[in-house]
Amino acid sequence: MKKIAIVAGGDSGEYEISMRSGQQVENQIDRNLFDPFLIEIRGDLWHCRMEDLFLPVDKNDFSIRVNGDTMRFDVVFNAIHGSPGEDGKLQGYLDMLDIPYTSSNLMVSALTFNKSFCKSMVASYGIHTAPSVHLYKHQREDALRMLKDISLPCFVKPNCGGSSVGMTKVSHKPDLPDALDQALAEDDEVIVEEFIPGRELTCSVLRSGGGLITFPVCEIVTKKEFFDYEAKYSPDLTHEIVPAPVPEKVALKCQQISAFLYNRLNCKGIIRIDYILSKRTFCFLEINTVPGLTEASIVPKMIAAHGWSYTELVTRMIQECQ
Repeated sequence: MKKIAIVAGGDSGEYEISMRSGQQVENQIDRNLFDPFLIEIRGDLWHCRMEDLFLPVDKNDFSIRVNGDTMRFDVVFNAIHGSPGEDGKLQGYLDMLDIPYTSSNLMVSALTFNKSFCKSMVASYGIHTAPSVHLYKHQREDALRMLKDISLPCFVKPNCGGSSVGMTKVSHKPDLPDALDQALAEDDEVIVEEFIPGRELTCSVLRSGGGLITFPVCEIVTKKEFFDYEAKYSPDLTHEIVPAPVPEKVALKCQQISAFLYNRLNCKGIIRIDYILSKRTFCFLEINTVPGLTEASIVPKMIAAHGWSYTELVTRMIQECQ
């Protein structure tokens, strides 16, 4: 039976969500096929949770000691949102150890995690993106001058991050300095992006069985001003509609763009791509290469609408990376 290390936690503001994703994978995995072990990673502390025990992970070969014996893993199921699981660091480490994993490789993860670089790449393929400015921490004092051509309202967010942690919608220029400080508290880089009015749609893609599967498109409708961290994980604040109530040709277009980007960027595993549908134009927002897999997350709802169980998704992801 294959031994599966489900890695969760990480070093970002998404730690708690990642742990919930990992625990859900552990709960739903097919134990007739796989023997799962939940590995919590946070800074230098890597350990395996086994009942009431916390067994340290030997980082030299990503193994644990159980009853005096060394146990190694056949596959890593990556459930870390943010660093080091979504930015390529963990992938590089696992590549050196020749351990297969369920997410995109080092280069793809590093590119897609950097919102500004990823937007530039996507725009080069002819896909619309919102006007934006990419700032580094050392440019903080010159930020207002550099942002003079950005129209308000705009979004200020960490360039490398997820779950809208540190993200602010700014409608008045005097509020920009505080928004920059919030974003810079999470990352040394900031992206300031013009607000695009429209409907927020998202689509997931997975390579499985030799082909690409695009799942039903989801529309995100929130009671808050935008889809922030609180709205993402508070069911009473957000309504996620799957399939999205859009014409069939609109949903198909969203799936086609998503499949194109999955292939063009050489993604792997399950991903989710977010867009704003502004009039008839899809405006790319970002790619999530390790999307949330909690009970409240969007991807499991898409999977269910497609007719799959959560267990089938996990099984296919593991089988695809072996």
